[in-house]
Amino acid sequence: MKFSTDHEYIRTEGNAGTVGISTFAQEQLGDIVFVELPAVGTALKKGDEAAVVESVKAASEIYAPVSGTVTEVNEALNGDPGLVNSDPEGNGWIFKLSVSDAGELDDLMDATAYASHTAQG
Repeated sequence: MKFSTDHEYIRTEGNAGTVGISTFAQEQLGDIVFVELPAVGTALKKGDEAAVVESVKAASEIYAPVSGTVTEVNEALNGDPGLVNSDPEGNGWIFKLSVSDAGELDDLMDATAYASHTAQG
């Protein structure tokens, strides 16, 4: 699993990536009340706004950690957006994409680097 500085994660298997927000990010947001999912088939460039997560505190944009095309969205979040809080890096994933440039994964942080990043505030 790799992490962006914007607190998204991506877990890859081959060129398929699963994207969500980190445990740290959901803790900062508080209770998630709505998730605006991207449309399947949307082509995203690294850094593009892909989704919006609304919490009791604020709405936050979710950015594509790498370039690719959305292949699936987590429809379960429409009925239970709290999955992002209860299992952010598991059942609370937001969308899946077909990674178009695997080299962009090298720009992301591993878990150790991300832990250091969040510890710095």
